[in-house]
Amino acid sequence: MKQVAYKYRFYPTQEQAAFLAHTFGCVRFTYNAALGFSKEQYELGNKTNYHDWNNHLNQLKRSPKHAWLKDVSSVPLQQSLRHLQKAFRSFFASGFGYPKFKRKQAKQSASYMNNAFKWDAKALSLTLAKMKQPLKIRWSRLFTGTPSSLTVSKTKTGKYFVSILVKEAVQLLPEVSKTVGVDVGIAELAVCSDDQRFTNPRLTNKYAKKLAKAQRKLAKKVKGSANFSKQQRVVAKIHEKIANCRHDVTHKMTRKLINENQVISIESLKVKNMVKNRKLAKQLHDVNFGEIVRQLSYKADWYGRTLSAISQWFPSSKTCSQCGELYQGQWSLAIRRWTCPCGATHDRDLNAAINIHKEGLRLVKEPVCGGRECRHTKRLEEVLEDGRD
Repeated sequence: MKQVAYKYRFYPTQEQAAFLAHTFGCVRFTYNAALGFSKEQYELGNKTNYHDWNNHLNQLKRSPKHAWLKDVSSVPLQQSLRHLQKAFRSFFASGFGYPKFKRKQAKQSASYMNNAFKWDAKALSLTLAKMKQPLKIRWSRLFTGTPSSLTVSKTKTGKYFVSILVKEAVQLLPEVSKTVGVDVGIAELAVCSDDQRFTNPRLTNKYAKKLAKAQRKLAKKVKGSANFSKQQRVVAKIHEKIANCRHDVTHKMTRKLINENQVISIESLKVKNMVKNRKLAKQLHDVNFGEIVRQLSYKADWYGRTLSAISQWFPSSKTCSQCGELYQGQWSLAIRRWTCPCGATHDRDLNAAINIHKEGLRLVKEPVCGGRECRHTKRLEEVLEDGRD
C-alpha cells in the first residue's frame, strides 16, 4: 500500500471561483500573519510554535476587523499553519530557505483534510466544505482508494487543479536481470552504461525568444493596469509550457529506466552548489537533476526496483573503465574524449556511466551492519533533500 496523489483539472462556477478566491486569501493571510507574529516574537527574545500561531489565529478570528476569516472552512487555515511549521523545520535542518511571505500574484493553494470535504465514489462527486455544489472535475483517470486529503490550487495562468491523496496498492513490476548506470549531464540529458542516450531538449533555449518578446511587452505596460495583468498571464503561460514539457520528458525517461532495469545506479550531485556557477546555472535548472533523482527514488520504491546513489566525489569521468587508472593531467569539462595509457579510448559520459554502474552494484552488495542502513541509502536521502531544496 502506497500514498499516491492524483491530480485533476476542474472548472468552477462563478460562485465557486469567488469562494475559492476568498479561501485562498484567508489561507495566505493566515500564513503571513503567523510568520509575522513569529518574527515579532523572535525579536523580543521569544520562540513560537504551532500552538502559539493557532492561539494567535483564534484571537484574529474574534476580532471584528478579521471576522471574514470565519466565512471559510477552518481546516485550510489550520493546514497553512502546518505548512509553516514544516517550512521552519526544513529551515532549521538545512540552515537556509527561511520561510517567505506568500504573494497574491503567486500560485494559490488550500489544503483540506477528509473532514472538510465530501467524496461520493459512485457518483464521482467531490464537494468542499461550505460549498453547495460539487466541483466539475475532468476525471482523466480513476483511483480505487479513499481520499485522505486534497489540495486545491490555482496557477498563475488561471487554471484550477485538485490533487487528491489516496492510499492504494501499487502493482510491482516483474523482476528483470538487467542493471544500468546513469550519468546525467547537460550536453545529453542522460547517458547509460549500455550506451542508451537521452537527448536534452533544451526547453529554455527553445522558448527563449518567445519569452523575451513577451517580457519586453510586459515591461512597457503600466504596473497594476488591466493590460499589465493580461500580459502577465501571457508570460506565465510560456513558463508553464516550459515546466510541463520538462516534467513530461523527465517522467518518460525515469519510467523507461525503471521498467527496463532492476538496479539503477546514479551519481549523487550537489545541485545547490552546482548552480552557483553563473555560466551553467540556467542549463542546470533546465535539465532538472534533482527531479530526476526524486522520481527514480519513489518509482523504484513503488515498483520493486533498487536505486543506488554513489558519492559525488567518486571520479567516474576520469577513471578508466577498463583498467581503473586515473586520468593524468589537468581535467576540465572541455575534455569529451580521452585515451588511457592502457590503450582504451573513452567517451567521457559513457565511461562515467560504466564506472557509476560498477560502483553502484558494489554498494548494493555491501551488507547492512549494526542494524543501520547502508551508506548508499543514507547518501540517497541527502541527494533527495538537496533536490527538494
